[in-house]
Amino acid sequence: MEVDGWTNAGVFLKSTCLPAYFSLSLACLTEVPKNIPSDTKFLDLQNNRITELKENDFRGLTNLYALSVRNNKISKVHPKTFAPLKRMQKLYFSKNLMSTIPKNLPASLVELRIHENRIKKVAAGAFSGLGNMNCIEMGANPIQNSGFEPGAFKGLRLNFLRISDAKLTGVPKDLPDSLHELHLDHNQIQAVELEDLSRYKNLYRLGLGFNHIRNIEQSSLLYLPRLRELHLDNNRLTHVPQDLPNMKYLQVVYLHSNNISQVGVDDFCPRGFGMKKAFYNGISLFENPVNYWEVQPATFRCVGDRFAIQFGNYKK
Repeated sequence: MEVDGWTNAGVFLKSTCLPAYFSLSLACLTEVPKNIPSDTKFLDLQNNRITELKENDFRGLTNLYALSVRNNKISKVHPKTFAPLKRMQKLYFSKNLMSTIPKNLPASLVELRIHENRIKKVAAGAFSGLGNMNCIEMGANPIQNSGFEPGAFKGLRLNFLRISDAKLTGVPKDLPDSLHELHLDHNQIQAVELEDLSRYKNLYRLGLGFNHIRNIEQSSLLYLPRLRELHLDNNRLTHVPQDLPNMKYLQVVYLHSNNISQVGVDDFCPRGFGMKKAFYNGISLFENPVNYWEVQPATFRCVGDRFAIQFGNYKK
């Protein structure tokens, strides 16, 4: 199968499989090359040594749909770098040295992946004009809660946001209320307070695993009426969150690797018949100091299949 691109020696290869795919991955580049074909739609510059994106690096590439500069050494982007890229929808910028979000991203952008950089601050209006943006992956940046200025996400209608492996100590404020998926795993969050999730009524999936959470305030999860999947594994919880029986559509909940020592008969399921709109198809409780043989069978009366329950193997 032929694939458009350049070999490691910089030789361009003709392709009949991928239209206008142009690759210079692993070419030891220190800057964006000149004379990239103007009909290029997929430009792959990952795994090089590029340190800067200059004003005219992408001049003439008006048909570009996706750009990957992943795994370079980019720390500087000219404010007009992306001006010619009126149709670009995907930008892969992970594993670089950026300390802020690049300015003047194309209004056409749908997906931005900028994880594993050095971002410590997201300024107000950083995503201004990006009403088409659907997905942002910005995990593994050393950003704290204070690094998000008020209005940092203003105007965005995101479905997906990941800020994992950062330095968050709480759920960030004022994230887009359109979110369907929010992933805050591998942070230092210590509690979920009453109003923390009040904006996110459209969430389907919430990831809070691998944090330091000891307490989830009662009724805080009830702000998420559409939630299907909840990850609270690898935290410091001592009991099952109190809101679970009232979450009508919750189907998957990860609670393994906590400090839960007891599971009550009403911890997961409502008492009233028909109140639960969707049965559970996954509950993980393994690696907790709970004697599973003491848990009453009726505890899981709203679980669709007994194999959906995972117990056992606790080690001090």
